Amino acid sequence: MAGIERHMYPGNNTPEGFFSYYQYILGQREADKIICIKGGPGVGKSTFMKKIGETMLQEGHDVDFMHCSSDNNSLDGIVMRDKKIALIDGTSPHVVDPVNPGAVDSIIHLGDYWDEEGIKKNKDALISNNERIKSIFARAYNYLAAAGKMYDNLSSIYETAIKNEELYKISAKIINEELAHREISSKQGDIKKYFASAITPGGIENYLPSLLAGCRKVYLIEAPVGVSSERMLNLFMEGAVYRGFSAEGYYCPMKPATKLEHLLIPELRLAFVTSNHYHTIDKAALDAEVVSIDLGSIIRYDTVKYLENILEDSKTKMEELLEKAVFCLGQAKKEHDDLEKFYVPNMDFLKIDALRQELTQRFSQR
Repeated sequence: MAGIERHMYPGNNTPEGFFSYYQYILGQREADKIICIKGGPGVGKSTFMKKIGETMLQEGHDVDFMHCSSDNNSLDGIVMRDKKIALIDGTSPHVVDPVNPGAVDSIIHLGDYWDEEGIKKNKDALISNNERIKSIFARAYNYLAAAGKMYDNLSSIYETAIKNEELYKISAKIINEELAHREISSKQGDIKKYFASAITPGGIENYLPSLLAGCRKVYLIEAPVGVSSERMLNLFMEGAVYRGFSAEGYYCPMKPATKLEHLLIPELRLAFVTSNHYHTIDKAALDAEVVSIDLGSIIRYDTVKYLENILEDSKTKMEELLEKAVFCLGQAKKEHDDLEKFYVPNMDFLKIDALRQELTQRFSQR
């Protein structure tokens, strides 16, 4: 029987630039092994991790596949949850180095399997290509920063119109139903932070269905873009953590450091999911009890009617700026794909594959 697979993003393209939650992939104390994989583009890091993950999945182990926000078909890491083993891409922009070498961490450098002289022949073209990629990413992040300001317009206007008393009533009722049976614990649960959706070269992508598989109950928080479920979700997360439950928080790419967008409490098989224009949920496809919460119903629209034109303009401009950012990310990906041609012909993939098989066998025996 195959294991359970989930998909998510450990990092994201945001108005703050590239934002990383890599430190939450697998903690030093909980991990049995963390392997940082180094090497240039096209050396096979993603394929290396993907094949190991797929093999372990077929053997019945649970695997989290961590996707790359700059190339949705590429992986930034895998976590074999039941094995407490992680493989992580340790190259730019999410540079990861061993924290406790030997005890927990180790490095695999796929540069050990390349023909350095062959790569050096293309030195000037390679450097120019990297410079173009850096320049394009800078443009993408400028567009995202501007889109973030338009998002701020939306959220700040809606925030003044929320019926706070209704928000807290809804929250208190759910906490009473789902968490009150457990006493406050002397030991708090852990919190992990990731992204369920990402701003990618292909647009805004999400992996919510894979995260909700296995949930017994899903609270579906429906809200217009800009109406934040953050306060509600933070109350749920704090309530769970103070009772000793571990939680997984999935954050919004537009406010990556602060805006909690989705919440999972795995031990309770419970999920809280925000549904809007950018990540809609098909209720019929969920094999779980679904409880809908309409945040739009607790907004005093009459109090912000005088700002209606600003709301509409901000929404339109945000969408336009996001489209321009996505276009730039697509251009950067094309340049990155071109960069791979300097590495691929100079790699000994047979030796890399032999290493992969050796590692997979070692993991299977642990």
